[in-house]
Amino acid sequence: MSIVKLLTERRFLPYFLTQCAGALNDNLFKNAMVILLSYKAASEAEGGVLVNLAGGLFILPFFLFSPIAGRLSDKYDKDSIIRATKILEIVIMVLGCIGLYLNSNAVLFATLFLLGTQATFFGPVKYSILPQSLRDEELMAGNALVEMGTFLSILAGTLLGGVLGAKGSLGAISIYVMVFSVGGWLLSLMIPKAKAADPSIEISFNFLRDMKELIAVSRQREGILNAVMGISWFWYFGATILALIPSYSQHFLKSSDPMTTTVLLAVFSVSVGVGSILSERLSRGEIELGLVPIGALGLTIFCADLYFVDLSVDSMALVDFPSIGVNNIQIPWRVMRDLSLIGIMGSFFIVPLYAYMQFRSEEKTRSRLVAANNVFNAIFMVASAVATMGFYKAGLSTGEILLVTAIMNLVVCSWIIALIPEFLMRFVIWLMASTIYRLRYRGRELLPKDGAAVIVANHVSFIDWFIVTAACRRPVRFVMDHHFFKAPGIKIFAEASKAIPIAPAKEDPSLKEKAFELISQSLRDGHIICIFPEGGITRDGNLLPFKPGIDKILATDPVPVYMMALNGLWGSFFSRARGRAMKGIPKPQWRQIDVIIKKAPDQPTYQTLQAEIQQMLSEIPASKS
Repeated sequence: MSIVKLLTERRFLPYFLTQCAGALNDNLFKNAMVILLSYKAASEAEGGVLVNLAGGLFILPFFLFSPIAGRLSDKYDKDSIIRATKILEIVIMVLGCIGLYLNSNAVLFATLFLLGTQATFFGPVKYSILPQSLRDEELMAGNALVEMGTFLSILAGTLLGGVLGAKGSLGAISIYVMVFSVGGWLLSLMIPKAKAADPSIEISFNFLRDMKELIAVSRQREGILNAVMGISWFWYFGATILALIPSYSQHFLKSSDPMTTTVLLAVFSVSVGVGSILSERLSRGEIELGLVPIGALGLTIFCADLYFVDLSVDSMALVDFPSIGVNNIQIPWRVMRDLSLIGIMGSFFIVPLYAYMQFRSEEKTRSRLVAANNVFNAIFMVASAVATMGFYKAGLSTGEILLVTAIMNLVVCSWIIALIPEFLMRFVIWLMASTIYRLRYRGRELLPKDGAAVIVANHVSFIDWFIVTAACRRPVRFVMDHHFFKAPGIKIFAEASKAIPIAPAKEDPSLKEKAFELISQSLRDGHIICIFPEGGITRDGNLLPFKPGIDKILATDPVPVYMMALNGLWGSFFSRARGRAMKGIPKPQWRQIDVIIKKAPDQPTYQTLQAEIQQMLSEIPASKS
């Protein structure tokens, strides 16, 4: 389903507009209030204290109430939670309007704290409702739209709040916040039913115990916690960029016009929206973790390049804008390019991570997982503010802080990708699927989201394991011939993916026995194991006789077995169709790769599995190279 069509569906559109209205309203009120506080302050120092206090009060509820917010979102229907938070938003905004007219800092700060509280209770529903409303293949599109809508709404709210706050238009601010809060509630009434994930859960007010539970929930399945850390790091990075843009505009670009900052913020926010849509297009509907390394590298390159801007040279190529405010705005093209690509690359980084987190999470605890993610996000955003202040205090300029942040991003993202080698493998798969292969799956939905299982597949080429990895949306541990671990190119991927080396009994009986022990342990730990029972790659394109090793595995650990028939790889550069594989220079050639997946009958044997896969292969139409 295309993104445009998803926006016409009732199961998505009312929710999408509701969350956009909320993000716009929060930022409208918050920014208008910050501007008003700054103008009222008796000194620069007092203004700085008030502004930072406002930011802290908005974030504080994420630490205090995320545990209970996650529990409530799992216990009750998510559509009801959304409507309740929108009613709460109306009440809070009434209080905010009273604070504006009374000119009471105490009431305004209380309003901001309550807005943060309302956002805290809305947060777990915002992302946990998507897997209930959308199909797996729509998660990338849904998350792309949510990220686009969120950033554009934040931009609109920030700009509108800034303009109204600067004019001191208390009446206009009050009208806008009430219109958006009431409008958001009316939109929420059209959100379809989203049933409770776990009505039996008890509501707890034990903060420490609940925080421990959130951390445990984030570790529920392999890779989820690292994905949460990746998302939180993005919020550190994004918060740093947004905080530095005003100073970069004033001190690095030497612009005295505050509208320059507005233009740069707009460029960044719009680019995040564009990048969100691009990430869905490039992923072709898949939860494409292969985009994460691209995004991570891009963030580092273009953030670092902002430091290397040389106004004596780059000011020769300026982007002119129509008259905005008082003066014409002129910004170096290089800065516009870098900031735009930071936004786009940021989307490549975060959209797949959100979709992956939702897909891999358990339905009963999904809201609590999102709550845990919100806590970590808040911690990282606070860390961003503290680190930025520390860098300034240490004497670093804005450009130097950007360079340091870029280097930090390279280190952190390299660490995350090393912890989750699936990112790198998915990147290779995405690259192949975008250049030489067209992958087509049938029966993919049969593969389990969790629990132990064995995948049995025919062996046609040296990249079969990449195709199997692409078909399975969770990490797979492969049983591979130990000779592969000696090949420099393959060894890196084999070790990173925790592949299990195996050897024939006549060659190394102890290694073979150790392999079966590792397979058994992996299955007991709930992993998916993939084996190629032929014991080698076909030399004539036909299925080789299966070996009985699968029977030994199932005798020890009787787990579900899923069969994969791979077709279209024979004759490729990575097959033995022309003798030795990967010989000479590969010729660019589009190939269609078909993958059929079926669950094996109960108590399968190596003979029955061979017969089943042979039958599956015979059912695949001849592929066109």
